[in-house]
Amino acid sequence: MVKTTNRTAIFFIRLITSTFVNGYTILTLYFKLMSIKDLYILGIESSCDDTSAAIIYNGKVLSNVVAGQKIHEAYGGVVPELASRAHQQNIVPVVHQALQKANIDKNQLSAIAFTNGPGLMGSLLVGTSFAKSMALSLDIPLIAVNHMQAHILAHFIEDENQKIPPFPFICLTISGGHTQLVKVTNYFEFEILGETTDDAVGEAFDKTAKILGLPYPGGPLVDQYAQFGNPNAYKFSKPKVGDLEFSFSGLKTGILYFIQKKVKENPQFIEENLNDVCASVQRTIVEILMEKVKNAVKHTGITHIAIAGGVSANSEIRKTLKESEELYSWTTYIPKFEYTTDNAAMVGIVGYLKYLHHSFSNQTITARARMSVDE
Repeated sequence: MVKTTNRTAIFFIRLITSTFVNGYTILTLYFKLMSIKDLYILGIESSCDDTSAAIIYNGKVLSNVVAGQKIHEAYGGVVPELASRAHQQNIVPVVHQALQKANIDKNQLSAIAFTNGPGLMGSLLVGTSFAKSMALSLDIPLIAVNHMQAHILAHFIEDENQKIPPFPFICLTISGGHTQLVKVTNYFEFEILGETTDDAVGEAFDKTAKILGLPYPGGPLVDQYAQFGNPNAYKFSKPKVGDLEFSFSGLKTGILYFIQKKVKENPQFIEENLNDVCASVQRTIVEILMEKVKNAVKHTGITHIAIAGGVSANSEIRKTLKESEELYSWTTYIPKFEYTTDNAAMVGIVGYLKYLHHSFSNQTITARARMSVDE
């Protein structure tokens, strides 16, 4: 960890080349840093249906509060308008609770980091507006964070229970909206090696759950039932796309037709074979993912492999990736469960890293529904 004195010197040297940094004068920023022995970053996440706030203290998590939204269960998926309204109700108590759990006052905050994209626009606007207002009222720096970068950089949260990958490494980023292979050269340099041509892997899990009549969110339930099933009971065709590309729309359709056919033959098929179907679907998806990772290693020569995103909480993916260390001589990096799904700790660690590199945003920053991981 960078000592306060060294951090201050580096920070000042970088600033002397300009008179203003996003609206803050050099002297303002310099004396702010001189007066701060420790950095407290408030992270705010509101990209979809989870409202989250976290306090990061010099790279470590002091609190990470997440408020979910059960209202979407009745609709079988996230309803954007309902999500944004729930964020408005949750954000103040969530931030308050994060400060309480961290045992600090808001006036001790060094900066506020927030997700400004990608995500649902209405949800993003709630977090963005709150962060901008709070930073302005406290007269502290504002730091915009790319949601997908945050998932990847969650690996750099200082926690004794997770390894920190060295640069460069390959990250398989998998969630409900993204499936990507990303080459990470440093904290702020990302290159997409390959991504899905249609649907994301999370959608494949959730669609399977819906076909099987499981409640929303269904992805974790597929994983749960798969623990008791035979992964070789049924075979599903794999998509034929480029070496580093993914496709899941055909697989979803194949699963749908398979279930419809089986149910027509036996109305009790799902009930009688639920575990085996879930295990077989999950095994097919994991094989697709691992095949692409192996191709990425072949193309780049990089053998440090990480996973990130909500779907990285899947037990079979974690198990298979861990087994690859012995099979392929890789070194793998698997984040703690609480840093996989949408959470503010991952936003806060990016804010901390950006603070050390004086990468601040100004009050003109806006929310963006679409944003690439390399932006």
